[in-house]
Amino acid sequence: MAKQNNLSEKKKKQPRVFSLKRMLLMVWGLFMIGILSVFLLFWVTSKGWLGEMPDVQELENPDIYVSSEIYSSDGVLLDRFETEKRIPISYKELPENLVNALLAREDIRFRKHSGIDPRGTMRAIFGGGSKGGASTITQQLAKLLFTGKRSQSKIGRAFQKLKEWIVAVELEKRYTKEEIISMYLNKFDFIYNANGVELASKVYFNTTTEKLTLDQSAMLVAMLKNPVLYNPLRFPDKALNERNIVINQMQKYKFLTKEEAEAAKAKPLKTDHQEINSISESYSAYYKHELRREIEAYLANLEKETGKKYNLYKDGLKIYVTLDSRLQKMAEDAVQKHLTSIQKIFFAEQKNNPKAPFYGLSDDKRERIFERAMRNTDLYRHLKKLGRTDEEIKQEFEKPRDSIRIFTWDGIEYRKNMSLMDSIKYHKHILQAGLMSMDPKDGTIKAWVGGINWDYFKFDHVKQARRQVGSTFKPFVYVTAINQMNYTPCNTISNDRFSIGNWQPRNANGKYGGSQDLRTALAFSTNVVTARLIAQTGVEPVIQVARDLGVESPIPKDYTIALGSADLTVYEMVGAMSTFANGGIYIKPELIVRIEDKTGRVIKDYKPVTREVVNEYVAYTMIDLMEGVTNRGTGKWIRTKYGIDAEVASKTGTTNDNSDGWFMGLTPNLVTGVWVGAEDRFAHFRSTAQGQGAAMALPIWAYYMQSVYKEGKKFGVLPTDKFEKPEDIDEKWDCSSLTGFNTYGSMGGTFDYDYSEARPYHDPIQDVNRTDTHKDTIDFNQ
Repeated sequence: MAKQNNLSEKKKKQPRVFSLKRMLLMVWGLFMIGILSVFLLFWVTSKGWLGEMPDVQELENPDIYVSSEIYSSDGVLLDRFETEKRIPISYKELPENLVNALLAREDIRFRKHSGIDPRGTMRAIFGGGSKGGASTITQQLAKLLFTGKRSQSKIGRAFQKLKEWIVAVELEKRYTKEEIISMYLNKFDFIYNANGVELASKVYFNTTTEKLTLDQSAMLVAMLKNPVLYNPLRFPDKALNERNIVINQMQKYKFLTKEEAEAAKAKPLKTDHQEINSISESYSAYYKHELRREIEAYLANLEKETGKKYNLYKDGLKIYVTLDSRLQKMAEDAVQKHLTSIQKIFFAEQKNNPKAPFYGLSDDKRERIFERAMRNTDLYRHLKKLGRTDEEIKQEFEKPRDSIRIFTWDGIEYRKNMSLMDSIKYHKHILQAGLMSMDPKDGTIKAWVGGINWDYFKFDHVKQARRQVGSTFKPFVYVTAINQMNYTPCNTISNDRFSIGNWQPRNANGKYGGSQDLRTALAFSTNVVTARLIAQTGVEPVIQVARDLGVESPIPKDYTIALGSADLTVYEMVGAMSTFANGGIYIKPELIVRIEDKTGRVIKDYKPVTREVVNEYVAYTMIDLMEGVTNRGTGKWIRTKYGIDAEVASKTGTTNDNSDGWFMGLTPNLVTGVWVGAEDRFAHFRSTAQGQGAAMALPIWAYYMQSVYKEGKKFGVLPTDKFEKPEDIDEKWDCSSLTGFNTYGSMGGTFDYDYSEARPYHDPIQDVNRTDTHKDTIDFNQ
């Protein structure tokens, strides 16, 4: 009986033993699965499958925000593509107290661990932040360099932490402890544009890092925890308390004696704030932003050897551009010299204008312009995100402020008791300009002035802005007629009134009758003659010629384009006009020569895009016609007022109500276009004497070329340069003495010159009705 009981008891116990073994095996299995899962998670993360990880080259070049540099054609560093200002310094330049404060506050075991400090992590968890940070200095550097902004979700932050651990270990393999410390302090953003410890020393204490005192070093280290909350400029009390905690930590870890610590803590928090502007951009910003657009479009389709995309702001590219730093400066100076003068005249004129700076607008339309400008501001967008209504935002804009910064040609000016809306209205008065200058032989752009000040006016008037071109479009009509109909400068066209549909072109001087040869008609910008020419050639051929000349902007299928109703860019106009100075060969204007990576390898070498638009005889005919503008027509101020005796082919342009003033100046080796006007077309000079292209734009060209010719040998642009004349043309035409006209073959050959018989053009068009779309009235001036 006892045996049976024992046997039954054993039977009962056996399952318990089996169950315990199973439990142990399960625990062990789960433990191993956990270990393998963690290992797998680290491996997957390191491979970048859970988000991009830095490649070997990035790890070996951790100052990854290496700015790309822009070099001019004359070898000058023009500018950089950079996200921030920074002055990196070496470990040797770091004072001992700064390094000790960093170790005491952030990572006392820094020199003992290999990037991850388990003991420090546990100490932070159980002891609080006062005993040291949870992340090592190396982990913090990894975060600054690669993982970026802290994730808002716990899961996202966990993955970021994983990446930081992996990157920290990799950084420790590649760099010494000293290099890691210097990289960390150089990379940290202390705000107020104080990127890195050297600029922070300047911003907060007006000194260099090497000269930081003990208390100053402790203050900067205190800011590493939170540069906003513990900022000595914003929250001095909190900053002082945190500075003293750092000093206490230094005493605790024997970096300071008690006496030294007490003396340091007794010092008041004293700052000497120095403002450091962010990336400074004025004239250069306009071509720089166009350059950025072109380069980023190219880089989007290009990969580095690692398979990653290039980054203009991180990869230290060398960009060689066509701009000449000397010509660029001359162009900028010319714009400033003239606009400074005419801006005063414009302000004076607007004093008596109750709707300043606009004419001919109702109060309602005027207010809509100002409100549209308000909606384009960063402040409006910010207040809108906060849920403010338009009415509330408008009230905010109309509140008087203690001080508002405005643009003046004398420099930055601050106005008191001015509202933000007053500032908008003021800046609507400011005249703008666009200038581009290029070599017509190879298409290289030598100067690009897209505006007057990027900080205030972020709109490029060379390639971004389209404005009505006025009479500067007329050469496109003339070249179409010459190429299509074999006209010469001496063909005559009727100047009698006529109409096309209900459009009746009018001459700016109000004079009609008789006939004019083409040279005279273009020289004095006779509207009726140009309108008759397009009536004979048709609209489509003129548009096609403009397209062949590089114009890509929309052009209305309308006879009024002959007088400049199309909105085009300075970039397009200069490229088109350069064709005439280049023997009829169009070359696409180019801003970039080549791009190299930071190793010097060429990743982009630009080749000119060319095509023949007209033959050299037609091209030279246009040069001859446009020289008449300079010598006796609407551009004669070049000779009479500015004393430039060089060969210059030119064309002025003025649009309705003097809203736009244009001047195109062609020399054998430099073609330059200038536009001047206000941001809004309704803001303009009342008087054509001040508002015409010859008064608004021509002087900028003249000032620019005067400077160019003074140093012309440096640029290969001399006042003695001559336009290249086709071999078969021995002399220029003198229409007053000819009884016949030389003609060119449409396929590029030349006919023999025939002076034996007069063959003037008798215009058959007196009242032609067309089906093309048209504008009812247009009155473009010179």
